[in-house]
Amino acid sequence: MQEKDSISWEDFSEDLPTPPEFMPKWALKEGEHWHRLCDFDILARAEEMTGLILELKYELLPAAVWGIHIVRGQRGRVYINSSLSLFWRRFAIFHEVYHLLNNTKGVSFWKRTFVSMEGIEKAADNFAWAAVWPEWIEGDYSDWS
Repeated sequence: MQEKDSISWEDFSEDLPTPPEFMPKWALKEGEHWHRLCDFDILARAEEMTGLILELKYELLPAAVWGIHIVRGQRGRVYINSSLSLFWRRFAIFHEVYHLLNNTKGVSFWKRTFVSMEGIEKAADNFAWAAVWPEWIEGDYSDWS
């Protein structure tokens, strides 16, 4: 029997994003530089590009939260939901990396502008799809639980 506060992979299965019908050229161009990098290399590249000292943590988060990032000064931390499968963890990492690279003023700033939060999230998803695309089409991790 599952504990009240625990989450299983099945809790996510209904909300999995589907690949975009059309991958924007900018996403393909930016995403190809991130193909098949390990977690360490993802963080190293993101640190180099942002000037931040980054840390990646896998934590049990609510099912609706795949990942979040927090930046304070020159340090940043990316939290990824440990209940996600390996492929979707990687997707979430790249989604958060996109925000670190492109949305540096934080959600409170962007909510006060005319920029659509939906558009920002869609761009982050497009980047994530482009970064994991080879793994998706080749079925990497499909047999991992």
